[in-house]
Amino acid sequence: MSSTQTPASTAPITVPAVASRKVRDGSDPLVMVTAYDAPGARMASEAGVDLILVGDSLAMVVLGYRDTLQVTVDDMAHHTAAVARAEPASLIVADLPWMSYHLSTEDTVRNAAKLIRAGAEAVKLEGGRKRLPMTESLIDAEIPVMGHIGLTPQSVHAMGGFRVQAKTSDAARALVDDAKALAHAGCFSIVLEGVPTEVAAMVTDAVQVPTIGIGAGPDVDGQVLVYHDVLGIEDRMAPKFVRRYADVKARSVEALAAYAADVRSKAFPGPAESYHLAADVVETLGLYGSDT
Repeated sequence: MSSTQTPASTAPITVPAVASRKVRDGSDPLVMVTAYDAPGARMASEAGVDLILVGDSLAMVVLGYRDTLQVTVDDMAHHTAAVARAEPASLIVADLPWMSYHLSTEDTVRNAAKLIRAGAEAVKLEGGRKRLPMTESLIDAEIPVMGHIGLTPQSVHAMGGFRVQAKTSDAARALVDDAKALAHAGCFSIVLEGVPTEVAAMVTDAVQVPTIGIGAGPDVDGQVLVYHDVLGIEDRMAPKFVRRYADVKARSVEALAAYAADVRSKAFPGPAESYHLAADVVETLGLYGSDT
């Protein structure tokens, strides 16, 4: 087995197991990737991925929207159920989409329960201290919560775009305070997105739960990337933090073009891809010229 290959995990990964994974205590970094359907979930699980995030990035990379704001709870439940049917060993975390946890704690719990019923084992929501009532209500309902601070895509309009956050000393300290508050409330892990490496390291050092970075440098307790970015299925945009490990789009276009050429030249289907009558049936039907 090469150094880039990871054996498939067989034991299901649990929330307490993830919560205990701090690199400073000797744990390996956590690996999280998004997935939105059963084939993607199976591949992630077989690759040994620790957590599968059914992300609201679904809106952009699968459903074709320009941002994450258009995806609904029903959309998220539909795709969470597809992931869960694959029965991955990876822990399944589902994003609470925009406006599903912003109005009341009752709405928050009700919407999270829909994702849990669909097969999620935890939910993720964006925001720091101002989301504490929602976070606490979920934890009171015994629904595990992953926090998400820094660049929060559901706040894209308020932030003026997808911009790196916590670039000043005051903003960095505020982010640390947000992380501490979320951890104290009971979040089992926290995603840090789009923040300077030094700030991510400060946050990671300040909390007892693992931090999972995306565009947050190496000094965190794990990393998450979007499935379509890792595999090169999506090539229209390339954020600085993305590393592509394959070029699946180019290979797929090449394969589809070869299929189209074979259809047009009648090279496909050939005898090997076709069904045939038995010779006596051919004779009965008078199809003596048929290739059997």
